[in-house]
Amino acid sequence: MEFDEWEPVYEAILRDFGYDRAGDERGRDRLAALLESSFDPADCSAIRDATVAVAGAGPSLETASELERARDADLVIAASTAVDTLAAHDIAVDCMVTDLDKNPETVEDLTAAGVPVAVHAHGDNLEAIRAVVPNCDHRYVLPTTQAEPTERVRNFGGFTDGDRAAFLADHFGAGRLAFVGWDFDDSSVGPAKARKLEWAERLLAWLESRRDEHFAVLDGRRDAIEADALPLG
Repeated sequence: MEFDEWEPVYEAILRDFGYDRAGDERGRDRLAALLESSFDPADCSAIRDATVAVAGAGPSLETASELERARDADLVIAASTAVDTLAAHDIAVDCMVTDLDKNPETVEDLTAAGVPVAVHAHGDNLEAIRAVVPNCDHRYVLPTTQAEPTERVRNFGGFTDGDRAAFLADHFGAGRLAFVGWDFDDSSVGPAKARKLEWAERLLAWLESRRDEHFAVLDGRRDAIEADALPLG
């Protein structure tokens, strides 16, 4: 994903949520300033042609069928607390994707164990960046942004932790994406999170089209997805 492809979508997200682009850029630059080193994306070569389970943190992740699908994948890239759920069932992840809004200890422990964590910076998590990143092994921090990337901070596309995990896997050449623990209609989330899930759904539909791949997680939902919200015409 090149930024010129992502930028129109990013601008639509900024308009929809009223986010400040300058805030995202401050977060990006703060993250870069705190890092003494970072994870080398060249080390993501194992993703190429692999079947990658993209684990969301929805309630369905704890069902036997979803856990089995995660076990069967070649690699697991997990969003936020999905890492902890999988660990509770003895399923290790190969990469975590997070904006540090939950489980900072997991982020620190994974980097200490040599597992890469894609740490995302935006305008609302400056304090979390300051609190968590200094405690990580920076060699296993992959810094990301939704704003324009810099030499040190990458943008692979995506908005929420879950869909960013999918775009990351796509960027590094995953052969197939298997979505586990995704619950777009989770009634336990508030209105703001529900809107973010709507965007995640739109972005997965876009990614599905770009990859010419069928994502079963979108079955029964495609006709209702507001594709017009993506300025891609």
